[in-house]
Amino acid sequence: MTMIHRCGVADLDDLAAMRMRLWPGSTVAEHRAEVGDQYGGSRSAAAFLARDDGGAVVGFSEATLRHDYVNGCDTSPVAFLEGIYVVPAFRERGTARALCSAVEAWGRDNGCTELGSDVLLDNLTSHKMHAALGFDERERVIYYRKLL
Repeated sequence: MTMIHRCGVADLDDLAAMRMRLWPGSTVAEHRAEVGDQYGGSRSAAAFLARDDGGAVVGFSEATLRHDYVNGCDTSPVAFLEGIYVVPAFRERGTARALCSAVEAWGRDNGCTELGSDVLLDNLTSHKMHAALGFDERERVIYYRKLL
């Protein structure tokens, strides 16, 4: 059975290590610095860890409150699922659903009526997970930039 709990200061090293699995472009130290800033009160954010029966971290989810426009949403603020990851051996066991449920409850507690998220176009695994968790696809967007 997987247990879900909200991250506290004592969990930030575990959170940083899990973030590296989802976002490997940064080092664990960079992730640790970012979560220290983010969960130090500078932003309305929450993170949740999933642990197996032995206490090992097997997944995480992170969310923020967004007050700006969120693509596909109609209200403000919006709870936004910034990231969710479950180690492969624990996928399709309800871990992602439990992590998402924790984010949903946090969002409701913060006055939100919508949960937003985004996925890269080529991340088909995440598309399937979002659909299985009850998300509705609202729009597809390609972002451009031009250096000045």
